[in-house]
Amino acid sequence: MNITDKSGLILEGGGMRGVFTIGVLDNFMDRGIRFPYVIGVSAGACNALSYMSNQRGRAKYADIDLLKEYDYVGVKYLLTQGCIMDFKLLFQTFPEKIYPYDYDALAQSESRFEMVTTSCLTGEPCYFDEKHDPKRIIDIVRASSSLPFVSPIAYVDGVPMLDGGISDSIPIERAFSLGYDNNVVVLTRNRGYRKPEKPSRVPFMFYRKYPDIKRAIKERNMKYNRTMELVERLEEEGKVLVIRPENPIQVGRIERDVEKLLAFYNEGYEIASRIDFCSAEGLFSKK
Repeated sequence: MNITDKSGLILEGGGMRGVFTIGVLDNFMDRGIRFPYVIGVSAGACNALSYMSNQRGRAKYADIDLLKEYDYVGVKYLLTQGCIMDFKLLFQTFPEKIYPYDYDALAQSESRFEMVTTSCLTGEPCYFDEKHDPKRIIDIVRASSSLPFVSPIAYVDGVPMLDGGISDSIPIERAFSLGYDNNVVVLTRNRGYRKPEKPSRVPFMFYRKYPDIKRAIKERNMKYNRTMELVERLEEEGKVLVIRPENPIQVGRIERDVEKLLAFYNEGYEIASRIDFCSAEGLFSKK
């Protein structure tokens, strides 16, 4: 594939299934492959941050090594933090002390980078390109990763937000709208996957102040499936390159089995290694 100034890298979320994406991104970093535009959703946004700062292995450490050491997924965190994961560890202790994030490298990156959240006020996606304010960067990526029902509402600039995947799981249309028409999409599900067509149910006690986020959650499955149909059609037409798992997926959204996670990471790395990239401008590497 030729990488041009109109190339984008689009990263789906998927919780712990994002280790597949981490394998892909580590392979890209090993080969010096960069894109002029990167957009990530939820876990995809988390993993994209380490790609943008060129901290190879950092995201893998967070999702595999850190999980093994701290076991940061579980119901106990719902009771203590109102979240299925230890967000204090992931978005405070980890980037500040355990494996400090290189904010300077992000700020100096020439690539445009966006993270996707969903506004609770409108139910619509918000696209943020913050690269300079560390606190705001963490606020955005935390909001992008705040799964409904099992995470508290997060705030960006005082606006209540939830997971970006609610409103735009695979922001391919966003990339095209900005003029990036030569895109690589990294998915965390097998080809042909679709969500159940029936509207998602939102228990009455959730989000009573925010009717539009309730609507967005109910409509999420249908919107996701329409986007997947678009991605697969563009793939068949040769207008987008899709990298996705090939083996039956053994990893769940809230996976705690480190061996399964490592195997899924390795699959992502191996699949990415088969793809040749080049650039007429000489700005990107070729396998």
